Amino acid sequence: MPTPPPSTPWDFALDRVPPGEDLIGIGADLDVATLFEAYTVGVFPMGIGDQGAEPIGWWSPDPRGILRPRELRVSRSLRKVVARFEVRVDSDFRGVVEACAAPDRDGRWITPEIVDAYVQLHEAGWAHSVETWLDGELVGGLYGVAIGGLFAGESMFHHERDASKVALVGLRDLLITDGDPRRLVDVQWQTPHLATLGVREVPRDEYLAILPTVLSAPLPACWA
Repeated sequence: MPTPPPSTPWDFALDRVPPGEDLIGIGADLDVATLFEAYTVGVFPMGIGDQGAEPIGWWSPDPRGILRPRELRVSRSLRKVVARFEVRVDSDFRGVVEACAAPDRDGRWITPEIVDAYVQLHEAGWAHSVETWLDGELVGGLYGVAIGGLFAGESMFHHERDASKVALVGLRDLLITDGDPRRLVDVQWQTPHLATLGVREVPRDEYLAILPTVLSAPLPACWA
């Protein structure tokens, strides 16, 4: 079981953020303690400069995109391709984050500073990757932060068709293994694509209200 870091000196003060405002603050740092506490209160970082450059912005979307693991919609065609890939967990965390940060990606926001920060969070036991491999090569995956029953997804990538979706199926399987219904995948913002997979929107107040219950669930066995 990873050890929670000491408290951060930063105050995210969500009670002072008006409804509908996604950006809740600017500044602070990307230390392990800061990141850990941010996720436990419903906040995550993303730079507000060009392609995610500084300054660091802290975000808590209203509404919030969430996915209950058992509500993931797996199409018949996706079920057929799952067997093509090998799913691994945490075998190349940095490789997944760096693939998500590739300079040629549209909407790229993951900077070298973000990569290093989440690698440190991974080394502390709180950030994880679910990967898809084909013929010994990393071809897709996702990464995020796991605290209790929360998996806060950060980004995903694929070099082979459906490889990132297969990683999402792999994540679903990890989260439902012991049948705990409190677990939740936070996807930050819903998109039309994510909506087809079962992601729905809830008001920020609702997300924050259920977050303590989600966090009270145990980590999946593979991360505990």
